[in-house]
Amino acid sequence: MEFPRVVATLARVTGDIDLAEELAQDALVDALRQWPRDGTPANPGAWLTAVGKRKAIDRFRRDRTLADKYGQVALTLEREYTVFADPPHPAEETIADDRLRLIFVACHPVLPVAARAALTLRLIGGLTTTEIARAYVVPDATIAQRIVRAKRTIANAGVAFDVPEGGNRRERLDSVLEVIYLIFNEGYSATSGDDWLRPELCAEATRLGRVLAGLMPDEPEIHGLVALMELQSSRLRARVGPSGQPILMADQDRRRWDRLLIGRGEAALHRAGELSPIRGRYTLQAAIAACHAHAFRPEETDWAKVVTLYGELAVAMPSPIVELNRAVAISHASGPAAALPLVNQLVESGFLERYHLLHSVRGDLLEKLERHTEAAAAFGRAAALARNARERELLERRAAACRVVGT
Repeated sequence: MEFPRVVATLARVTGDIDLAEELAQDALVDALRQWPRDGTPANPGAWLTAVGKRKAIDRFRRDRTLADKYGQVALTLEREYTVFADPPHPAEETIADDRLRLIFVACHPVLPVAARAALTLRLIGGLTTTEIARAYVVPDATIAQRIVRAKRTIANAGVAFDVPEGGNRRERLDSVLEVIYLIFNEGYSATSGDDWLRPELCAEATRLGRVLAGLMPDEPEIHGLVALMELQSSRLRARVGPSGQPILMADQDRRRWDRLLIGRGEAALHRAGELSPIRGRYTLQAAIAACHAHAFRPEETDWAKVVTLYGELAVAMPSPIVELNRAVAISHASGPAAALPLVNQLVESGFLERYHLLHSVRGDLLEKLERHTEAAAAFGRAAALARNARERELLERRAAACRVVGT
C-alpha cells in the first residue's frame, strides 16, 4: 500500500525511477527485519520514506564517480533529514504532490500507450510485473521489457519530475486519463485470453482515478472518468454467468447491479457537471452509463436521451466506434430498420473492418429483422475476428442459432 507513495517521493528527490524503486525495496527489507522486533511505527509510510532517503545519501556518498548533481541531491537530503532515529512525518501535501508528479511522468506522451499503462500499474498501482503480465495475458518478459524501455526513454528524454502547467498540463492530463481509461476497458472487456472480464484491472483503474480526483479535485473530466468507471463497474457481477460466459446487458439480472457503485458514479457525475457546463468525452460516456443505471428494466431505458448523448459524444470525440454505438441506440429508440443503414455505411467505409463488434451489431440487427442467413454470416465474421475466447464462443452460438432458423 505504501510502495507507490515511497517511490514517488524518492523519485522526486533522486530524479531516477530505477533508483527510487531500488531504495524503496531496500527500505521494505529493513522494515521486514526491524518491525517484528521493534514494532510497527505509527506512520509506516514516513518511516519507509525516511529510510529510503537515508539510503540514498549513503549511496551517493559511497559512489564518488557520480555526477555533481547527485552530490547536490545528497546535500538537499541531508538538510531535510539530519536525524533518522525518529523519522519525521512528511506533509500530506508533499506526498500528494509527489504521487501526482509520478503519475504525469509514467503517462508522459513520449512513451507508447502500452508502455504508459505498464509503467502506471507498476509505479502508481504497485502491481508486480507478473500481475501486470497476467492481466494483459502476455509473458512476464514482455511487460518487463516495456517497463525497462519506458524508464530508459524517460531518462534519455530528460523528462522533468514535475507537474506541468498551462497547456502542457492539459496535454499530459489527457494522456493520464487515456491510460487509466485503457486499463479499465481492458478489464471490463478483455481483448484476448480465456476470461471476458478482469475485475482486478477495473478495480485498479478505478482506484487510480479516485487518487487522481483527490489530487486534482477541480478537473471536471477526472470526475467524469471516475463516474464512468464506477457506473460501469456496478454491472460487473451481472455480466458473466456461473461458468464465466458473457451475459449481454438486455439479459442481465439488474438486481445484481451494485447500487453503492451507482451512487458513487452519480455523485462523481454531478461533481463534473458542477465544475463545467461543457461535457467532455468521459463525462458524456458517464451520462450514457447513468441512463442505463436508472432503468430497472431494459425497456425503461431512455433511449432517445442516449441517442442525443451519443450525438454530443460524436462531436466531442469523432470516431467510427462512437457512430456504431449511436446506431445501436437508434435501433432501440427507432427500431433495427432505422439503424441498419448506418451500420452498413460503417461496413462499407472499411474503417472498422477488423473490429468484431461491428459485425456482431450488424448480425444482431439482421436477426431482429428476421434476415437469419445474413445474420449468421455476420456473426460468423465477428467470431472469426474475436480474440477473446468467451466472446468468440458466444458469437459462434449466435451464428449457429441463426443458421438453424434460416434453414
